[in-house]
Amino acid sequence: MSTLVVGSRASHLARAQVREFLAPLRERFPDVAFRHRVITEVGDQDRRSALREVSERGGGSAFSVNQVNALVSGEVDVIVHSLKDLPTANPPGLVLLPPPRRADVRDALCGSTLAGLPYGGRVGTSASRRIAQLLCVRPDVVPVAIRGNVPTRLGKLRTHQLDAVVLAAAGIKRLGRHEEISEILPIGLFPPSPGQGALGIQIRADNGLAREILAGSGDPVTDAEVRAERAMLAELHGGCSVPVGAFGEADGEVLTLHGQVTSVDGGRQVEARLSGPLSEPEKLGVQVAGLLLDRGAEDILAEVRVAV
Repeated sequence: MSTLVVGSRASHLARAQVREFLAPLRERFPDVAFRHRVITEVGDQDRRSALREVSERGGGSAFSVNQVNALVSGEVDVIVHSLKDLPTANPPGLVLLPPPRRADVRDALCGSTLAGLPYGGRVGTSASRRIAQLLCVRPDVVPVAIRGNVPTRLGKLRTHQLDAVVLAAAGIKRLGRHEEISEILPIGLFPPSPGQGALGIQIRADNGLAREILAGSGDPVTDAEVRAERAMLAELHGGCSVPVGAFGEADGEVLTLHGQVTSVDGGRQVEARLSGPLSEPEKLGVQVAGLLLDRGAEDILAEVRVAV
């Protein structure tokens, strides 16, 4: 019997994502043993420091560096990431496979609706994109930095005297906690992090067994959508700690990409939207990034990099 060792972070969400990914594979390959190995990340070990500081210590990512090292060293055969946590550059010798069909891409507000937030309401989130987008729409709210997994952050609604927290809808739903969502934030105002809602499936380029077993597990439409989003982010030289939102959506053979860059204080925002062939997602991402830069995104991003 062949064995495939699948690595992920230790959180309840990471475990749920592995179960989601492996369920159809276990049915298709009953003679393959799939073993799950938990890998603790830099961002899981340090939940007090600012996310950007932790990311810098982790070589550009707070939530993937140890998993990548385990993959390179051969300790695991596959890593199941949250795609939004992965840097846009793939390490040498590794391959990012087309992801399965992605879950809900949107952000969710828990504890209150946006309109129901009191003046000066305290909203928990450490993500610069979410902070910037919130302040653009509701400049009166007070962002409160919170870290931790989904259950921990939901728990801080009570322990940190918060009026609301912002989380990815996909994570809440994957954990079966749909009832705690007060409002799904409109995607036109709050485009998500590039790749949000999608799984990042990473293997070694020379692992023929993993390639054979995982061939066909990806969704080509999701693949094109997230490739456009990540190409835009790469062209902006952005990462997990910059306020960049992107949403790619396919309609038949046409792919539309909405990109957005917002200043940290929410005072300035530039947006761009273009459509192109589904078969050329990276080209579309680069084009949207170019429009954003032409409209002032570079000045905003330069200020963000100095401020955070």
